[in-house]
Amino acid sequence: MTLSAYLLFLPACFAINMAFGPNNLLSVTNGAKHGVSPAVIAASGRLVAFAVMIAIAGLGMGAVLVASELAFDVIKYIGAAYLVWIGIRLLRAPAPTAQVQAHDAAPPSMHALVRQEFTVAAGNPKAILVFTAFFPQFVVPGAYASSYLLLGVTFLVFEVVAIALYALLGARMRRLANGSRAMRWFNRVSGSMMVGFGLILAFTRRPAA
Repeated sequence: MTLSAYLLFLPACFAINMAFGPNNLLSVTNGAKHGVSPAVIAASGRLVAFAVMIAIAGLGMGAVLVASELAFDVIKYIGAAYLVWIGIRLLRAPAPTAQVQAHDAAPPSMHALVRQEFTVAAGNPKAILVFTAFFPQFVVPGAYASSYLLLGVTFLVFEVVAIALYALLGARMRRLANGSRAMRWFNRVSGSMMVGFGLILAFTRRPAA
C-alpha cells in the first residue's frame, strides 16, 4: 500500500470510528454510570466482535450478507430487538441515590458489560458491510493479506481511541449532571436513543447485491 493511499484511508476510517451509534452510546452510558476505565474495558467485547467481522469480511464471507436477504434480516431484527431491550431497561432504570453514586465506581458485572458490547456490535449487519465495502477500496491486490491486515489493525486502534473519547464524554457528563434527578434524565435520553437506534436498524434495507 502506498503512503498516499494509507493517508487517505486514515481520516475516512477515523470518521467511521467516531460516528455516533449504538456502541458509542454504550461507551457514553457506561462512562457516566461506571467511570472511564470500566467503560473502556467493557468495550473489549466490541473489539472482539469487530475483529471477527474484519476476518469474515477479509475471507469474502461478508458478501453473503449482501447476497442473502434472509441472513441480513435475521441478524438485523435480532440486533434491533436487543437494542430496544437495552433502551427499555435504561428507561426503567431507577435513578441512583447519593449512597449508590458514592460506591458505583466498579460496575456490578464487568462480564455482563463486555457481553453487552459484543452483542450490540455483532447484532448490526451494517458493521460487517462497512468492512466488505470500505476496506477493498484501499486493499492492494498484489498484497491482499498484508494490506487488509494493516487496515483492520488501524481500524481497531482508532476504535480504541473512539471508545476512550466517548467514555470520557460520559464521565464528564456525569460530573456536570451530578444528582439523582439529572441521572434519571440521562437514563431517559440514553434509553430513548437506544430504542431509536433499534428502530432505525429494524428498517434498514439490505444493500443491493
